[in-house]
Amino acid sequence: MIRQAADFLRSRLNTWPSTAIVLGSAQAAFAEALEDKTVIPYKDIPGWPVPAVEGHAGQLITGVCGTTPVTVLSGRVHLYEGWTPQQVTFGIRVLGLLGLKNLILTNAAGGINPKYHPGLLVLITDHINLQGSNPLCGPNDGGLGPRFPDMSRAYSPAHLDTARSAAKELGIPVGEGVYAALLGPSFETPAEIRYLRTIGADLAGMSTVPETIVANHMGIRVLAISTVTNMAAGMQKELSHHEVLETGKASAGNLIRLLTTLLPRLDP
Repeated sequence: MIRQAADFLRSRLNTWPSTAIVLGSAQAAFAEALEDKTVIPYKDIPGWPVPAVEGHAGQLITGVCGTTPVTVLSGRVHLYEGWTPQQVTFGIRVLGLLGLKNLILTNAAGGINPKYHPGLLVLITDHINLQGSNPLCGPNDGGLGPRFPDMSRAYSPAHLDTARSAAKELGIPVGEGVYAALLGPSFETPAEIRYLRTIGADLAGMSTVPETIVANHMGIRVLAISTVTNMAAGMQKELSHHEVLETGKASAGNLIRLLTTLLPRLDP
């Protein structure tokens, strides 16, 4: 089905950008700023899963950011919605077949590191997969990647350097840390957050890791940026998805500035 979807998209656009961005909860503002846009609803693409969570638009958009062509996935699906790991990563597979080289993943995350605060952008340097699944389970398609891909540098060191440089140039404070991916959809308990802190996590979220695994499997370089939309359980009075959306919207300006600056600096 991924090859059928890729063929469908080739029929809509002959040449696809070498860089794509996945926009997480309440981060659709970046897509709105693109020029020369082509918008394709996920529901129109064969086999492409459609998100049902508030804050995820469900559109594939190609356009130009400044002078840089880019593909944007405005919204993603999650394991907690009942999708399989293969469905969650379907879009990355399809774009990989269309020649994707660079993938920027964004997400909303809970801050575990006490040095963080809501609204802070954090560059993900590594992850811990606690979702109980892996999108590479099952038969391996050697045409997509190796049976046992190396995850030693899951997040491109070169792209991290580019992001650090861009943030410093713009005067945007950024953190760096390890992202723990959990299944959800319930937020974590205070005891779970204490456990995550003990094993080395700085952030907690419910996405990003399956996409990172599949991208590395296909040889696609990954940069991931979390927006800390709340402090994790036990570090503030209560948690809600409304807070996640509101903080994500409020901090979108810095994310847009950072993405706009670093995009033309990524190797094609």
